[in-house]
Amino acid sequence: MDMNQYLDMFIEESKEHLQAINANLLVLENDPESTQIVNEIFRSAHTLKGMSATMGFEDMASLTHEAENVLDLIRNDKLKINSDIMDVIFQSVDLIEGMVMNIMEGGDGSADVSQPVAKLRAIVSGDFSAIANVAAQEATASVEQVAAGGSEDGNREYDLDEFSLTVLKQSKEAGNNLFWIKVTLQENCLLKAARAYMVFDQLESMGEVIKSTPAVEDLENERFDLSFEVVFVTMEPLEKVKKAISNISEIEEVLVEPVEMKEAGKQAKQAEQQVASAAAAPAEVKKAEGPAQNNTAVKKVTAGGKTIRVDIERLDVLMNLFSELVIDRGRLEQLARELGKSELQETVEHMSRISGDLQNIILTMRMVPVEQVFNRFPRMIRDLAKDLNKKVNLEIYGAETELDRTVIDEIGDPLVHLLRNSLDHGVESPAQRKQAGKPEEGTIQLRAFHSGNHVFIEVKDDGAGINKDKVLKKAIERGIVNPANADSLSDRQIFELLFSSGFSTAEVISDISGRGVGLDVVKTKIESLGGNVSVDSVRGQGTTFLIQLPLTLSIISAMLVQVQNEKYAVPLSSIIETAVFRKDQIMMAHRQKVIDFRGRVVPLVSLQEIFQIPDNGADKDDEVAVVIVRKGEKMAGLVVDSFIGQQEIVLKSLGKYLVNVFAISGATILGDGQVALIIDCNALIK
Repeated sequence: MDMNQYLDMFIEESKEHLQAINANLLVLENDPESTQIVNEIFRSAHTLKGMSATMGFEDMASLTHEAENVLDLIRNDKLKINSDIMDVIFQSVDLIEGMVMNIMEGGDGSADVSQPVAKLRAIVSGDFSAIANVAAQEATASVEQVAAGGSEDGNREYDLDEFSLTVLKQSKEAGNNLFWIKVTLQENCLLKAARAYMVFDQLESMGEVIKSTPAVEDLENERFDLSFEVVFVTMEPLEKVKKAISNISEIEEVLVEPVEMKEAGKQAKQAEQQVASAAAAPAEVKKAEGPAQNNTAVKKVTAGGKTIRVDIERLDVLMNLFSELVIDRGRLEQLARELGKSELQETVEHMSRISGDLQNIILTMRMVPVEQVFNRFPRMIRDLAKDLNKKVNLEIYGAETELDRTVIDEIGDPLVHLLRNSLDHGVESPAQRKQAGKPEEGTIQLRAFHSGNHVFIEVKDDGAGINKDKVLKKAIERGIVNPANADSLSDRQIFELLFSSGFSTAEVISDISGRGVGLDVVKTKIESLGGNVSVDSVRGQGTTFLIQLPLTLSIISAMLVQVQNEKYAVPLSSIIETAVFRKDQIMMAHRQKVIDFRGRVVPLVSLQEIFQIPDNGADKDDEVAVVIVRKGEKMAGLVVDSFIGQQEIVLKSLGKYLVNVFAISGATILGDGQVALIIDCNALIK
């Protein structure tokens, strides 16, 4: 019997069961007496065991069988749940998720399940000392591997979590260098902590420390021998980094090696498997390679409450075909207006209405609940809070809010950054919260909601808030803010400084970077999706990050404008207003043309100058047409020759040969066959 034909179904159903298990385990941890929840987890595990055995994935079937035995004891009141048991079950689920991911990538789903199987059997037998022995063996093996200087295949193990790996991956893509650095102090070094501080201070001036071994707290308290290691991100070359550290006195040896992202990528997948709910995020599935990579969307059919599975690639093809239809629709509408025949105009108008309804249906089919991304975060917050010895409650609202799949694919990493920052640097420790008169348990709210043609995602914590004085001081030190202008900045403008590249308010480097590290990555990613992100904070009460995203990236509403003989499209999501100004209303400020727009000084940007458009020699009017656009709190006026009108356009990429074109996010084909470039307003606003 050929099982390959059932592989896609097995993968999708396994992911659904693992998602249910993960979610229910979190509920069970908070309500260990709930027999109903245990029964639901048991049923999912039982089904998963049967499916994996039928498909021939023996390691998965074996591990799931052992977990099922433990769950059976719990549901029959023969075993009481505690934190250690929950940790073992979570570890087992993580490994099963890893096996499913391996199968998705074309692997055989095999894995070393001996350790979790031994722990689960020890729980069933009641021999809890055996669990401790297995854990000790794991720790010893890990220490021996580190002491040997790397893994079995010769690659160095950096022991990075999923957040650090995300930062490394994005830093590498942005052109940064990634280094592993080992610093050894001289034997007669008197103040080891001071030398370590000097090394970190030197590194911070050139880039960011992602990981420190031992931890920074141990270094500060001199709880280390003569050496320590860091994983470092910088734009500087290896030789310069090595020389800068070597110049510090009492340094015996400095080793600097490039971080091999091949191995880091492997670790990233493992970390992602540990964090993510297996059914979550087409973004993770999208990265898979191999014969079993097809992602599947489940669309509900209201009649009878039935569901069907549709390969997401088919929806992509359907969307692309409809995009071509939208272009042809615009062409027909223009021809009908030019010819002026009533029968043709009526037919085209009817076709436009029908295609408009079809467009809404197709866009709706591609909409996916943000729940698919949000599902990964309760587990991530649970594990991180445990690591940081903090008490945190994650509240999720609006998980049913829908976004286009192309947007869903991209928002996972930015949200990981924001949640990680809120937990690590926003929410205080239980002792600090108690001292401040707050409940020991902090709260992080993750909220999604629709408003107009946008979806908003809010990450809010009730922590210490942002110290604006510290932010401003650091910005002045980094040369981001001119000291002469510092007093004129509003609170919101100061908070926006956190999105500056590499900005951090951390007084010491920590294993998890300070508030602000990674926020420039968040901003860049969100703006690349046509959205924006803002931050607000009240000292002592908490911080709120607000992300605004378009509903879809495929078909957008835009204002068409004329500049000389060229036509451009400005996305309506960026436009505040269109206006016409007399030339005598244009003023000069700091050698920049500006206008007074409702009491605010708004700089003017000439599209003709930016894109070096040849002059067509036409007579100039005494009035100037301006499109007022925004980027968060900032505004600019785009100077054009005339407004053509609003139109729905199909967003097309410029192709692989035209990449990183300044202030252009894509192109569209107009009704008359002309190509109009789509302006990236964010790039034009400084």
